[in-house]
Order: sequence, then C-alpha cells, then structure tokens
Amino acid sequence: MFGLVGLTFGVALGSAILPFISVEAWVVGLGARWPGVPFWVVGLVVAVGQVLGKLLYFYAARGDIQLPKWLHRKKKERAKPSLAQRWFGEGTRMHRWTDWIHVKCKAHPNWMAGTHALSALVGLPPFMATSVLAGLAGMSTLMFVVTGMVGRFARFSFLCASPGLIMAWF
Repeated sequence: MFGLVGLTFGVALGSAILPFISVEAWVVGLGARWPGVPFWVVGLVVAVGQVLGKLLYFYAARGDIQLPKWLHRKKKERAKPSLAQRWFGEGTRMHRWTDWIHVKCKAHPNWMAGTHALSALVGLPPFMATSVLAGLAGMSTLMFVVTGMVGRFARFSFLCASPGLIMAWF
C-alpha cells in the first residue's frame, strides 16, 4: 500500500506542475481498482502533492522565485503595435480596468481566497490559473495552502470514494 500511496503522490505532484497529466483519472481508477485503500488517505496525499506543485506557480507569480531564462519570452521590436497593445495598452479602457483590479487585489489580497477555495474544490476556474492569480494578488502563503488543501482534500476524497459509492447503488 505504501508504494501505491507514494506513486499517487508522484502523480499528484507531476499533474500539478505539468497540466497534461490527469490526476482525476488516476484517483478514480485507484478507487475502482483498489477499493481497500482508504479514500481519505488518497485525498490527503493528492491534496499535499497538488498544493506543493502549485506553490511553484504561486511563488513565481509573486516574484519570490526566478524562472529559468529559457522560460522567459523574447522581446521583439515591432513598428506597429500588437493586438495586445491595442487592447491593453496605455490609456485604453482595458488598461484602466486591469489597473483597478490590480490595485483592489493588492489592497485586499485575501479576496482571492474564496475563488481559490472554489477552484480547489470544483476545478472551475482552473486551479492552475487561480494559483497564479493568488500569487499576483499577494495572498498569504498560509491562506493559499489552507484553501488549497481543504478544497483539494474534499475533491479527491470524493473522487476516490465515487466508484465504491456507485457500485453500492447497483
């Protein structure tokens, strides 16, 4: 059982860093194939792996860690403004709107806690996006970890228990 739990932690951590790995499919398959594994253990292990992986995105968005140079965008010289500059450039409505949001988020960084908790539980908005936004908003690390752990624990505990619940109904 310890090997299975360790592998589950690895899948959870990997899926938090690389978005094309589906930990949801892994957890449902685990609950269906090995019903003897306690669902709360799987929920806890996956929650820890997911939150640890998303802390990288959170800290990068806050500016606490520097990304390698190969992950930075190369700046291009352009004569005419890009579409993004025309929509979000200095003086446009979107620029004023994003500035207002940025100021409000910095003034009240824990406003993001409800969105992050909902994302951790339901998956909408995407958990990766809210992890980055929480870092940009300046949410405290403790708030980030607590809301993420509670939501992810509930989500993956339910997903692991769902095959057994469905089989009990039939």
